[in-house]
Amino acid sequence: MQRYNKTDQYASRKNVIAALVAGVGIVLLIRLFMLQVIDPSYKAFARSNYLRHITDYPSRGLIYDRHGELLVYNEAHYDLMVIPGQVGDIDTVAFCNMLGIDVSTFESRMLQAARHSRFRASLFEKQISKNTFAAFQEKMFRFPGFFVQPRTMRKYNYPVATHTFGYVGEAGPSVINNDPYYRPGDFIGISGIERSYEEVLRGKKGLRIRTVDVFNRDVGPFYEGRYDTLAVPGQDLYTTLDLQLQLYGEHLMKNKRGSIVAIEPATGEILTLISSPSFDPGLLVGRQRTQNYRMLQNDTLKPLFNRALMAQYPPGSVFKPISFLIALQEGIIQPHTIYQCPGVYQSRGVSIRCRSHPNPVNVSSAIQHSCNTFSSIIFQQTINKPGFSSIQESFSRWRAYVQSFGLGQQLGSDLSYELPGMIATPDYYDRIYGPRGWRSQTIISLGIGQGEMGVTPLQLANMTAAIANRGYYYTPHVVRAIGETGELNNQFALVNDVPIHSMHFETIANAMHAVVNNGTARGSRIPGISMAGKTGTVQNPQGENHSVFIAFAPADDPRIAISVVVENAGYGSEWAAPIASLMIEKYLASEVTRRWLENRVANASF
Repeated sequence: MQRYNKTDQYASRKNVIAALVAGVGIVLLIRLFMLQVIDPSYKAFARSNYLRHITDYPSRGLIYDRHGELLVYNEAHYDLMVIPGQVGDIDTVAFCNMLGIDVSTFESRMLQAARHSRFRASLFEKQISKNTFAAFQEKMFRFPGFFVQPRTMRKYNYPVATHTFGYVGEAGPSVINNDPYYRPGDFIGISGIERSYEEVLRGKKGLRIRTVDVFNRDVGPFYEGRYDTLAVPGQDLYTTLDLQLQLYGEHLMKNKRGSIVAIEPATGEILTLISSPSFDPGLLVGRQRTQNYRMLQNDTLKPLFNRALMAQYPPGSVFKPISFLIALQEGIIQPHTIYQCPGVYQSRGVSIRCRSHPNPVNVSSAIQHSCNTFSSIIFQQTINKPGFSSIQESFSRWRAYVQSFGLGQQLGSDLSYELPGMIATPDYYDRIYGPRGWRSQTIISLGIGQGEMGVTPLQLANMTAAIANRGYYYTPHVVRAIGETGELNNQFALVNDVPIHSMHFETIANAMHAVVNNGTARGSRIPGISMAGKTGTVQNPQGENHSVFIAFAPADDPRIAISVVVENAGYGSEWAAPIASLMIEKYLASEVTRRWLENRVANASF
């Protein structure tokens, strides 16, 4: 018989208790390991109590004109940041009074910040004033979890060239999701060269890690700044713009809708780019930006719309030099070829009226007096030229010539949102009329720059530069150098050749000179300066015709090529030509002598 041993009973109990204690200890050790090593939230919370990560935002690159005049610079402002995990019991009412917000706004922003992260800083209030910043500096210890971060915002020495500069705004969710550089609250170029040269202008962010005491006061750098990184300032841009010409052009275009684009033919540098109506670029800076943007967006005059790059007009008669150049190159006509103009062009039911002018006309006098009959005849003969298997083939050849001047396609400038314009394709007409349902008479209006054709003012100025250069152009651009090294974009040094012989350009240039001397633009002659130009009156089904003019000067050694469009202003000779004439005189002579003409133009409204 086995005897019961009380000692064994106690030993068994002791082993069970020891196992339980060991098990609890192991669980606690595992939990402690999870909290301190595996789970980052504990470490993040602990560090967030004494470390503050401050992003150092670099100063954005400055922008200068072609003569070194400062146009765009930076001014300091401050963002109020919050780390929700550090915010304890604070006087919410006093805090809200300092910011000028209500308690419900405070609670909403805190909730939004906590959703982003309890342990990382979020933007609470952007662009606070210097006075508010000073008040927070004095009372920061009363509001643990909040700190002020310095930033910069754009300032403008002159309220001009708004569409060229563009503006800077907060990076949206799509940008943040696709580019790890940007975080919520970061700024990015939205339009203009601020957008095109964003990576150059923005620089590189730095990081400072600071230690704070229990009163949320900064007590110095973490590990003596060993883990800090310096911000790298953005590079400056030296633009091709001529400030004085830009100021003058915007003065002339006051109370008008339209555009002025001027280019230096020898380089493709844009001297001035004006879209009217415009607005003060300072309206899209600061805390009122959203409200101002909404106001501008609702304005019926569409000041946000960049007409110089995005408006697409039929070119009208300013297209005739291109049509004549194609006909000369194809051997359709010679400079001495003449035609009678009875005052109207008629062919198989097509009728196009022409102005009264001396008869007969050749290439030079047809441009000088803007003869629609001559233009229509040579266009029809160009499309009907023998040797092509179909009208689609002959029209494609004509269209290729047109595109070689940069029309109907994006030029590839360094300006954002440049539209390509439109030159109809054979497929376009095939879809409308059927492959055998259209002929030269169907599209005859193209010969006088009307019909299925749309060009931008930038393209018109570039086309004029190609004529001024007698057969080539450089891609238009608005930045000539980047940073102190003067780095240039090589693509803008490449020559774009037009496949038309230079002698034909000489014929057309002389004819355009005659336009100004004793033709449709004779009222816009400049004393002491030879100018070549072409007037245009663009049909507008929705109202008064558009006034258009292209020109270059001096005629024999061009230093400026220009296009002017004034919407709903009628004849090209009446308003667009005088504006171009004044702009050229201002650029080449520095002073304008025809004050009567300047006053007439500046005081007109359309």
